[in-house]
Amino acid sequence: MDFTHLLRPGSFDDLIGQEHLSAKEAPLRVLCEKFALGHSFFYGPAGCGKTSIARIIAKTMDLPFYEFNATSLKIEQLRKIFDQYKNALQRPLLFIDEVHRLAKNQQEVLLPVMENNSVLVIGASTENPFFSLTSAIRSRSMLFELKYINNEALSTLLEKALIHADLKCDADAKEYLIASSGGDARAMLKLLEFASNIDTNITLDILKSLRPNALSTGSSEAGVHYDLTSAMIKSIRGSDMDAGIYYLARLIDGGESADFIARRLVILASEDIGNANPQALTLTTSALTSVSKIGYPEARIILAQAVIYLCASPKSNSAYLAINSALKAVNDGVMLEIPKNITQRNENYLYPHDFGGYVKQDYLSKPMKFVKLNNNGYEKKMNEWLTKINDFIKD
Repeated sequence: MDFTHLLRPGSFDDLIGQEHLSAKEAPLRVLCEKFALGHSFFYGPAGCGKTSIARIIAKTMDLPFYEFNATSLKIEQLRKIFDQYKNALQRPLLFIDEVHRLAKNQQEVLLPVMENNSVLVIGASTENPFFSLTSAIRSRSMLFELKYINNEALSTLLEKALIHADLKCDADAKEYLIASSGGDARAMLKLLEFASNIDTNITLDILKSLRPNALSTGSSEAGVHYDLTSAMIKSIRGSDMDAGIYYLARLIDGGESADFIARRLVILASEDIGNANPQALTLTTSALTSVSKIGYPEARIILAQAVIYLCASPKSNSAYLAINSALKAVNDGVMLEIPKNITQRNENYLYPHDFGGYVKQDYLSKPMKFVKLNNNGYEKKMNEWLTKINDFIKD
């Protein structure tokens, strides 16, 4: 019995776990029910309902549904659909999974039909697809994020499945089905499906014989994967080496990939240490490259070195705060005209090296302040240099 297919929601009211998209007042649902939804892209973890939502949209808006995967999508398939509906009164919904893998030429084929709205394009990905899509497609689309399905929602779905299939399930087996699935509804239903083929009375022993370890968590406790990652990051941010190493060990023992841990350390090196110790980013980037080539068990040593180094480094989040502040200004519509003296091939540009390394000139058409360096580590030296420049200006 295919539980995933049988329990796929048929409407927004049936959708479990994505209330910010399915509630009656949710913008996505309102737009669908008013037949006003435009091209949209969904991203979120596996098994959270991206495909189900696309199907609900098609049903709600009464559109023919075509489903593809970007990894196998051929341009000829797209053109065939476009020709089929070229003069039709009804437009189709084109759903593309793994949309972040769309090649540039595939995106170029989609652009004209997105422009004239002869096709409604819906994309889905486990990654934020806007970083891989062209600006032309981004400007014509909306982006919606889906969340991991929480335990309460998974429990509701599990009870529906048990009733539908007339199965019995021990209490500890129910807990394991939910907790070991890591917020992935499809993974939970698949495990239940396999177990039901063995016995209609689902026990913990049966489940563990099929899935000995929790998915991506290293523990059957709900949310432990994310809590451990958060605990490691916060321990490093707090410069506690022993705590950082302990949570690293928990992640490794739980089966977390070395690549995932290393990527988190690279992000932390820039977000929480930054220019207080620029070498931190270099070291963690090297660690990421190394663990990808070496793997466990030796990768544990490289990760431990990186964690200890980051813990012992001075901390600064000035780069994190600065780019967030600047992006907020841009998103709020602050679009300054570029001063003419720093545009291309302008004769009024003053080359700083001709003036001993610095010369005063306008780089913004009006003063704005985003960066505030602190006096930790190397940022103290950076502040000293900038202070020297400012004193030079005053003199």
